[in-house]
Amino acid sequence: MQKIKVGNAPCSWGSLEFEGLESEPIGFAQMLDELAETGYTGTELGDWGFMPTDPDALRAELDARSLTMLGAFVPVALRLPNAHADGEADALKVARLIAHVATGKHKPFLVLADDNGTDPVRTKHAGRVASGMGLDEAAWRTFAQGAERIARAVREETGLATVFHHHCAGYVETPEEVARLMDMTDPGVLGLVLDTGHYTYGAGEPDAVLQAMDAFAARIWYVHFKDCDPDVAARARAEGWDYFEAVRNGVFCELGKGAVDFPALLAGLKARAYPGWICVEQDVLPGMGTPKESARRNREYLRGIGL
Repeated sequence: MQKIKVGNAPCSWGSLEFEGLESEPIGFAQMLDELAETGYTGTELGDWGFMPTDPDALRAELDARSLTMLGAFVPVALRLPNAHADGEADALKVARLIAHVATGKHKPFLVLADDNGTDPVRTKHAGRVASGMGLDEAAWRTFAQGAERIARAVREETGLATVFHHHCAGYVETPEEVARLMDMTDPGVLGLVLDTGHYTYGAGEPDAVLQAMDAFAARIWYVHFKDCDPDVAARARAEGWDYFEAVRNGVFCELGKGAVDFPALLAGLKARAYPGWICVEQDVLPGMGTPKESARRNREYLRGIGL
């Protein structure tokens, strides 16, 4: 079996895809330097414009640090039919860039997501979504059709595969919502990136990730290792925090300090001969925490469990 490799992502350094966040994030050069220095060999792209958008310039930055491009996150308001064309254009723009800098046998993933954090109800109730807060039948059809449209366009033009990122504060957060989208889309066209932290927070119970490994085994093409602090999650639910307040209070903690059973998860991936990369993510807001030190501790933790 191919050895599982480990990367990290700009979101662990406070570069997130949400607009209106105050405080300047750490620059891409410092982020890539620290990512490489703390033992990771792959990275995601981050927001468009965070890293160089000229393909040759981006390739040079990655080559200088011997880094592999793992994927790029593209949010689209998939429930809105009039957002699909612009979403496809954005996805293709990103896909062309990351396809250009692909190295070796790894082809980066286009990581497609809802436009998380923009709907006030879903943002307010992240981690505790109740019935009646989801999409209706027509919106589900539109959402699934949009996801497939974009994934097909990306594959046809660039050869890259698309994985959907379930995400708190978006319309595909709970296990039931993830299952619904997978049921409504072509398994040959759209895969899933299993984000262990978002899945745990969205499900509300720690064993959910291991259940997801079985439920979506054939659709999991990529994995984000993220932890979820159960005490912070419980307080967020009790006090009615929105998604950003939960993140600000550390709901996504360092690996091994939360509810996710990473040794069992890793054993499951190895048992399935998972051939891909693990991307560590510890979502923090700009200016939060100690990204380099957290990245180092997260890598040490993973080495301690055999990764």
